[in-house]
Formats: sequence, C-alpha cells, structure tokens
Amino acid sequence: MTPRRLTLAKELPQTPSFGALNEFLSYLAVEKGSSKLTIEAYGRDLKRYLMWLDEQGVIEPDDIKREMITGYLVEIQSHDPAPAPSSRQRLVSALRSFHRFCVREDLTSANPTATLRLPKTPVTLPSVLSVEQITRLLDQNFPSTPAGLRDKAMLEVLYGCGLRVSELSGLNQTAILFDEGYLRVIGKGNKERVVPLSGEALHSLEAYLEAGRASLRPKRLSSPPDGRAVFLNTRGTRITRQGIFGIVERYGVLVDIEGLHPHTLRHSFATHLLEGGADLRTIQEMLGHVDIATTQIYTHVDRTYLREEYLHSHPRATL
Repeated sequence: MTPRRLTLAKELPQTPSFGALNEFLSYLAVEKGSSKLTIEAYGRDLKRYLMWLDEQGVIEPDDIKREMITGYLVEIQSHDPAPAPSSRQRLVSALRSFHRFCVREDLTSANPTATLRLPKTPVTLPSVLSVEQITRLLDQNFPSTPAGLRDKAMLEVLYGCGLRVSELSGLNQTAILFDEGYLRVIGKGNKERVVPLSGEALHSLEAYLEAGRASLRPKRLSSPPDGRAVFLNTRGTRITRQGIFGIVERYGVLVDIEGLHPHTLRHSFATHLLEGGADLRTIQEMLGHVDIATTQIYTHVDRTYLREEYLHSHPRATL
C-alpha cells in the first residue's frame, strides 16, 4: 500500500483542513471523545515535535525513524527544568497515538513508535487534608455576598462530591437532581456518572442558587450571561478553571493551608470515604475512574493515615 503523501512540519500548520495533526486532533475529539484538555495538551506536544523534525530536515512521514524520536525525547529531557514524569509520559503517549493514526490513515507505511514504551512514573501519594483541616476550611466565615455564597458552594461541592475542577466548571443547572439527591457529572472522555449530593454540599448549593447566582451579573454585559452554568464569575459567564484555582487557594490561605489545590479536596473526599469504611468499588464509581487501579492509590494513603494514627496514639509505638 502506497502511503498518502503529506508533509508533517511545513504543510501542517498552514493547512488545517488537510494537515495530519489537525486530522489527528479532530479524531481525538470526534471518534475518541477525548477531553478538551487532553486535546490541547497533545496538540502542544505534537506541534513542538513537528517543529523539531522540520529543523532536522525531516519532511516526509516515511523519513521518521525510531532513533530520531528517541533523540528528541533525550533532548526534551535535557531541558532545564526537566519536564515532570507525568509530562514525559503524556508526550510519549501523544507520539505513539499520532503515529498509529498516521499508519491507519495511510500517511505512512511504518510506525516508528511501535516498540516505544511509556516511561514509568513514580507512584506519588496524593496530598490530602485531615478532617480537622477540612472543617476549618469549610466552616470559616464566608462573606454574605453573592460571590461568598458561590465560593462556599464550590468548596462544599468539590469536597462533598469529589469533583474534578473541570467538572465543577462545566456543571450545568440541569445536572442538579435535587429531589433525587444526585449530580449528573460529565467526566473525562465525556463519560457521564452520578454522584450523591446531600448535607452541607446540597444546602450550600441551594443557598447559592436561591440568593447568589442571579446577582452575579454586572449591569452592562460584554457578552450574554450563561443561562446553563451553575457557577458564574462576576461577568455573568461560566467560571473558569483558573478562577476556581484562585478561589480555592485564597480560602485555604485564610485558614493557614498554603497552596491549596482543588484536586486536594477530591483526594480528601476519597480518602475520608475509605477511612469511613466505604467500598473501593463505590469510591471508584463516584470518582469516575475507569480502572480501579487508579482508585487503589487511596488504600496507600489510608495505610499512611493508619500508621500515623498508630504512632500518635499507641503508648509504646515510639521510644
């Protein structure tokens, strides 16, 4: 089979309708259902890769050899600072997926990444807040303003439902099932799941929707308000991931928790459920993990917690 002729570096950025990279990114979005963040990250990684190939004088897909790719990875790793292990793994994954796609679409006859293995990433335990820290964070005095009601509801839902920050930002009003006590959440790969909504998270969300959301609209709008979004910024549009990061960090500082990340609340949600006796499969379902192996990291966190409690409580645990 003769591969379809197509340049990689020079032609691709200039011909979005026919470029292999753009075709690949469209494939990720339409056929694979990849998240917007994944598509953007793969796009950045692959654009840098294609530019590097162009600098090496590599134009045709069939001219790309495995040693070129390993040379590129070595060069990337020599940067200061070096990319994080997770970034290296994502890059290799992007390269493998892209070249498989090129073979499938007859852009080349060989896959130079066929024997390229994903780098191993060290298992790091997620950062988790104690129950006492969570209590300090969520029981602090939030401003009695529309923004304060919103912020309280966001933090309560992040911890009470274990949402990712992108899931919180993308939450629509139709996803709140008040009578049933659930949220319908669109997670990675556009997969839908339901998570329980009750207690303080439910109460705070109701208070925000009743007395706060409608006021988060300036008198003059540069763009129409988003009628679907649950959480709005002061411009009346859907709050961004960056906006949520800033809000969570700010309220953490107020109770002496420096560098608080929204994902820390998700990790704390899972860890505290496990400590309370919840089944690992149930936690997997609520977190939206495809593979239970991803959820099992919380068993390591739980063991760490148990050891700390033992060392703190047992009269003969320490010398």
